[in-house]
Amino acid sequence: MRTKTKQGTIVIDSERCKGCKYCVLTCPNECLEISSTFNSSGYFVAKFIKPQKCTGCAMCAVVCPEIAIEVFIEE
Repeated sequence: MRTKTKQGTIVIDSERCKGCKYCVLTCPNECLEISSTFNSSGYFVAKFIKPQKCTGCAMCAVVCPEIAIEVFIEE
């Protein structure tokens, strides 16, 4: 019997993100990185880079001090 794993999707509000890297450091599957582009405030923002590895654990959203991350789970 094969169990299907949940797939997560992360949405980052780039205008709220201040590039603190908490989400990048917290993600157990290394699904996030800091982008080489910046927002209107001059911060290099987080970017979702590995959607195939995201489980939807939402640890990134929990640690985000700016509440810039939303996590959705697709079953």
